Amino acid sequence: MKLKSLVLAIPLAFSSAAFSQVVDLEITNLTHGLHFTPVYINAHASGEHVFQSGESATPALQAMAEGGDISLLSAAAVNGSVSSENPASGLLAPSTSTQVMNLDTGINTHLSVVAMILPTNDGFVGLDGWEIPETAGTYTVYLNAYDAGTEVNDEIINGMGSPGNAGIPAAPGGDGGTDATGVTDSESNSTVHIHRGNVGDTDTDAGISDVDSRIHRWLNPVAKLVVTVK
Repeated sequence: MKLKSLVLAIPLAFSSAAFSQVVDLEITNLTHGLHFTPVYINAHASGEHVFQSGESATPALQAMAEGGDISLLSAAAVNGSVSSENPASGLLAPSTSTQVMNLDTGINTHLSVVAMILPTNDGFVGLDGWEIPETAGTYTVYLNAYDAGTEVNDEIINGMGSPGNAGIPAAPGGDGGTDATGVTDSESNSTVHIHRGNVGDTDTDAGISDVDSRIHRWLNPVAKLVVTVK
């Protein structure tokens, strides 16, 4: 009986090892004038999610999407998942890249990536539960911009940007406006959804938006992720 138990255990051990992957990641900001706040990367099991389209944002996702705070996402990570936080050591500027080398995902099979987009109210770049290939090679994934659905997109840059404090923290490029009246005061979709993009205007001292439509508008995708499975 002991020998039979040992024989049965051997293929199980090899099965777990087969799912262990070491990967290199490169994330590139594809936008013309938007910045990404600290990036949060999480390798996790297939049934776990950092966010889900069509679902309400968690408090941790809301904190990231409204103010760039990834600490709650880190704290909420499921035991056994593997994370990489803020690989760019700050903001990821337009047309720049950041890398994570030799990330050991363990037995985790799926990958999620998020980062707030500035200047937006609650927009973020996101990848939800992408299955990590088992075959060695280089894989490219394009990432869309999502709206967390937690804050009105008034496009007012006022230094705010945390749950309960509406507004945009900043335009990191120093190219935002002031004294906007606001694009809107209501939203019809309160779940996570594809972001409709900034409206903006060209009036830097008034108008409806503090976002410059010549700089801060975008079309999806907004980022490129290159995954090298070793």
